[in-house]
Amino acid sequence: MRKKNNKIKIGLVLSGGGARAAYQVGVLKAVAEVLPKETNNPFPIICGTSAGAINALAIAGRSGPFRLRIKKLEATWRQLDAKKVYRTDFFGVLKNSINMFFSFFHSGYALGKPKALLDNSPLRQLLDNYIRFRHVNEAIASGELEAVSITAVSYSTGKSVTFFQGNESHKPWDRVRRIGVPVELTIDHLMASSAIPTMFPAVQIGDRFFGDGAVRQLKPISPALRLGADKVFVIGVSDNLAHKANLPLIKHSPSIAQIIGHMFNSAFIDSIESDLETLKSINRLSEQMSADERAKKGVGDLKPVEFLAILPSQPIDKLACDYLNELPKSIKIFLKLTGATAQGGGVSAASYVMFSRGFCRKLLELGYQDGMAQKEAILDFFEEK
Repeated sequence: MRKKNNKIKIGLVLSGGGARAAYQVGVLKAVAEVLPKETNNPFPIICGTSAGAINALAIAGRSGPFRLRIKKLEATWRQLDAKKVYRTDFFGVLKNSINMFFSFFHSGYALGKPKALLDNSPLRQLLDNYIRFRHVNEAIASGELEAVSITAVSYSTGKSVTFFQGNESHKPWDRVRRIGVPVELTIDHLMASSAIPTMFPAVQIGDRFFGDGAVRQLKPISPALRLGADKVFVIGVSDNLAHKANLPLIKHSPSIAQIIGHMFNSAFIDSIESDLETLKSINRLSEQMSADERAKKGVGDLKPVEFLAILPSQPIDKLACDYLNELPKSIKIFLKLTGATAQGGGVSAASYVMFSRGFCRKLLELGYQDGMAQKEAILDFFEEK
């Protein structure tokens, strides 16, 4: 057992994935039930990207026992539907589509506010009412929280920008294509991190525009380690490591949605899988050398990092097919026109914006089942050694 002043710091890493992030809450529900009821916050370092950033701030931005925080977050996801995330009326969808079309007459950019296919102003209102940003300051001041971060991409520089709020021990960093910037987090940072390209509008912070952090985040686990995590608990939204969805073989040319779906998967899914593989390789390499040997070779910072990763055990694309009809008519028409259906091969793209109660609840249940299936691994992970 380590001394109290050297207590192991556990980092929580929540990847992006739009509506798929409901799965993360299901896993966290299992964690809350496995840990002692009186646990306040088992994650002193919390890092999120895109929809994962929403879950991260929903935890860091609330007070009380961890189990109660997750219960409230689960209730919010269970009641979530499309109209609480983006405008679903025909006029709103049509207006955005027309605005994007006319942007082509202005060298491809929109005049006035940033444009996108969907207006996510309802999401801003929902999050502004739910998250208590002042509690982040209070939690850091009390020592309950070391740091919380959310990642966005700068459309000006192309860099992955991790906005973090923490105690004075945390310093900014500058690495290839990724930087860490200390700030006081606001709703704008959160909306920027979750602004899915083309779907939701970019967000201006200062004199620059930012979008979904998953777009250029090649190292999604890195922020947690930079902020001092000794080991990391990762919840992803990829089912690739389990098995592929048993979807019909698409024999026609790729639809727009199918192409976009592959782009989204590359941003939201592939990076976390790649980073986990890198972490495994680093662990294998560093475990073969003692601390003195690593120091002699000039790689003293290279040390094993314990991690536990929980990913969906069932194909999310296949699950999404069962809930397409729950979406508002205006969105269903739009998705059908772009090929975001099983027949069109673009159901993967649809899953990211499929904020329907049935789909979200199914993912919550799947996450909970997958979490409880690893009950012993979770207990072992949180045991101080």
